[in-house]
Formats: sequence, structure tokens, C-alpha cells
Amino acid sequence: MSEETAPIEQEQGELVLPTMQRMLSGVELKQLAKDGGFAVDEHTGDRMIQALQDIIDSLEARWSALEQFQQAPPMSTTATSRWVSDLMVRTATDERGLLTQLQQAKAELPAYIEAIKLAKANYQSQDGETGNTLSRMRVEA
Repeated sequence: MSEETAPIEQEQGELVLPTMQRMLSGVELKQLAKDGGFAVDEHTGDRMIQALQDIIDSLEARWSALEQFQQAPPMSTTATSRWVSDLMVRTATDERGLLTQLQQAKAELPAYIEAIKLAKANYQSQDGETGNTLSRMRVEA
């Protein structure tokens, strides 16, 4: 368990699980960038975008293989084998399943890339404004 999800012991000796923080959606991250609450320098932004694009490319390249998780794996015809096979498909495709999560990531990552592009523009704007302020301060001093 990470420190963020590890139980916390209170004074009375009872364990309390911390609440999980929800990740921002691509739409929320884009709005944060539009509002100026998210800025990133050119180099860091480019590296972030490349990493996300690599994930998208990897998912695209492997998607047909990943989709095989939607099919019941070939097993014997015993009741136990059929049950395990069906369980594997349900586990891969339910709301928390591997395929479901990968589909959501595949759909969300392009919005993250757009948000980072906006954040890079914010950084340039903020950096320029900071430079102008510092220049004015030097002139006034």
C-alpha cells in the first residue's frame, strides 16, 4: 500500500482509510489550463506530451490483441472452466476492468495533451508577464 492509501491509526486505536483523491478528467484539466491554473514550461510540456502520445500509440498498436479479453478464453467444457472463463471476461469488461479502464484512458489522453499545450502557452504568457514586471522594477529602482 502507498502512504496515501495506507490505513491511518487514530488515537482510539481504530483504523481509518483515507479518502481516495479523484483524478481530473481531460475536460477539467483543459479548463484548469484555460483559467491559468495550470502552466508548464516548454521542455517539460513536450516531454509530458511525448509520454502521453507514446501511451496512445502503444494502445493503438496493441488494441486488437487487448480486445481479445472481451472473448471467453478457450477452456474445457466443465462447469468450473465455463465459470472461470465467464469471470475472466466480466473482470476485463466491467466498470473497473482492464479493457474498460484502457478504453477510458485512450479516450481521455488526447484531452490531456490539449491541456498540456494550453498550459505551455500559459507558462510563456506568465513568464513574459513576470519578465515585464521585473524589468519595470529594475527601471523604478
